[in-house]
Amino acid sequence: MDEYLELFTKETTLYNQIVLGTLLPEKLWSPLPHFIRGWLRNYIAATLLYLVCNFLWCLYTYNFKRHVYTSKDIMPTRKTMYLHIYVSMKAMPWYCALPTVGEYMVESGWTKCFSRISDVGWASYICYSGLYLIFVEFSIYWMHREVHDIKPLYKWLHAPHHMYNTQNTLSPFAGLALHPLDGILQGLPYVIVLLVVPTHFTTYIGLFAMEAIWTANIHDCIHGNVWPIMGAGYHTIHHTKHRHNYGHYTIWMDWMFGTLRHPLEDEAKNKF
Repeated sequence: MDEYLELFTKETTLYNQIVLGTLLPEKLWSPLPHFIRGWLRNYIAATLLYLVCNFLWCLYTYNFKRHVYTSKDIMPTRKTMYLHIYVSMKAMPWYCALPTVGEYMVESGWTKCFSRISDVGWASYICYSGLYLIFVEFSIYWMHREVHDIKPLYKWLHAPHHMYNTQNTLSPFAGLALHPLDGILQGLPYVIVLLVVPTHFTTYIGLFAMEAIWTANIHDCIHGNVWPIMGAGYHTIHHTKHRHNYGHYTIWMDWMFGTLRHPLEDEAKNKF
């Protein structure tokens, strides 16, 4: 068992080498404990992914395709986007603690993670990945809904994110502009699921990284209208109405629990 757990440690060590070894002198990070190296790698990688991805997203949307996707009255100002970045950067060190703890749990043998797809086979890998996504979708839906429905949680944790309640106060940078504890609570299902569903470790790392891209997508106010994806059209309603469309990747949980509101339905109601 110890030899198998070593595979996970070797994988995270490789990630540390790729990120830290590329961006920092080795003498600055090699003496650090493994856990701290993992957090530092997650922090640097997450910050770069957030800034670079969202900068390119805004450049494309608000400049190259300005007259296609947006209009002047709904485009956020630079001051608004700077505020999103400021709030996100304050919280980023805390956000990065969650995947680091998840990695520690995996390396310690507390989870059901497996290192190689060949250990379970492709059929089982696909089934487990599906169960993983269902668990995350269900849990994030209810976590998000409860930070709205439980008034103290909304007031002290989630309300700051809903300061951005019009289209011209939303941008791709707003996705991580949350209270640190709010962001951790909504990301917690990504780690808890490792205790109950066998999960490929590399896939888990990749899905966690995809969060930065996904949160940018659902805060850019551009409705992709791809069923059953919970795109920005749905999530913009969530921000403007402070209810409805609590889901994460898809609209299924909102449909099942009666909180779904379609952008076309909302547009029709706003006319009357």
